[in-house]
Amino acid sequence: MEGNIPQLDRVFFELGPLTIYWYGVIIGTGAMLGLWLAVRESQRRGLNKDVFVDLVLWAIPIAILSARAYYVLFKLDYYLDHPSKIFAIWEGGLAIHGGLIGAIVTAVVFTRKRGISFWKVADIGAPSIILGQAIGRWGNFMNQEAHGGEVTRQFLEGLYLPKFIVNQMYINGVYYHPTFLYESLWNIVGFVILLLLRRVNLRRGELFLTYVMWYSVGRFFIEGLRTDSLMLTEALRIAQVISIGLFLLALGLLIYRRVKGLSNKRYLDSDNN
Repeated sequence: MEGNIPQLDRVFFELGPLTIYWYGVIIGTGAMLGLWLAVRESQRRGLNKDVFVDLVLWAIPIAILSARAYYVLFKLDYYLDHPSKIFAIWEGGLAIHGGLIGAIVTAVVFTRKRGISFWKVADIGAPSIILGQAIGRWGNFMNQEAHGGEVTRQFLEGLYLPKFIVNQMYINGVYYHPTFLYESLWNIVGFVILLLLRRVNLRRGELFLTYVMWYSVGRFFIEGLRTDSLMLTEALRIAQVISIGLFLLALGLLIYRRVKGLSNKRYLDSDNN
């Protein structure tokens, strides 16, 4: 019977008043794996191994705060009525676009103070970012959020999904599109593409800008399937508007930097400037 469908527990560990949720564990795992990859690659590219460790110590807390602030801002009416929920990030509600804005601003300031090329750091970190996003979406899966519209169990089984995913998409008596999975797979493909593009030796900055464009395309279309989108108006989803803007900005920067000769250095060049 549908009402007896087994589902996964959101709680990873509980001891007295201490509760650790899978949401945080999964996001943290993605961040740590991304950091490990970036540190390894930065050493190959001639940067001190501590650069990314020091950057992450600033970027992750700021990204979490900006991701939450972004989400709260666009649902301000709800959080004004429920102020105790503003910091309840274990329940979900971290907007990736908000986190990216915070992380990028932090990286710009950090690299300027260290006298390091921002574009070199961004290129090295791009595969780590998209891998972290791919893993992080499974936190949404555990929370049964960031899903799409209503579907049937037959539809989900027709995708040849493991039973535990099909069962977890059964929410309050209804099956939903696993949009978390669509985006996770899109990001994994993007991760592989970025690793391959490293060997092409693109001009500096273009690996990161490719990441922005790839992610934006996928997010635009997948967002159209979701039912929990932050809305700018009744017809405009904020994430889709931001995705279009980021794609155009990244493409424009790529062209501008080539035309102006600002990207003559290559990814595999060993200098930091």
